Amino acid sequence: MDGKHMQIGEVAARTELSLRTIRHYEETGLVIPSARSQGGFRLYTENDVSRLMVIRRMKPLGFTLDQMRDLLDATDRLDADAQLDAGEREALLERVRSYQQAAAEQVAKLRVQLARAEDFEATLRARVDSDVATAPAVIQT
Repeated sequence: MDGKHMQIGEVAARTELSLRTIRHYEETGLVIPSARSQGGFRLYTENDVSRLMVIRRMKPLGFTLDQMRDLLDATDRLDADAQLDAGEREALLERVRSYQQAAAEQVAKLRVQLARAEDFEATLRARVDSDVATAPAVIQT
């Protein structure tokens, strides 16, 4: 290994994704290993890890695989094509903005859910604490 490539196990550890999930993302074309070893092992770069991290962050926000692919395509083109004309660059930026807005909306919904969950947990904790405080002492013989 030349230090520039990682095998799938290291990538899984770094991204906290399972080997199966990484392979699934490969099968769907979201992340393609940058190379293969002579033995046929998948080899990944830092850029591949970065793509997987984008996908990992999008998944809990409810984005579909097609949406993930679309966002990655837009960001790849913005990163790679210094020759984009102003209209094309703006269209790509608008696609990225729409995903940013959708993510912000989903985060707001999740904050409401989290607040409700914390309130529920606090209610249960108060119930348990009050029952423990009022329960008669058990005498052991």
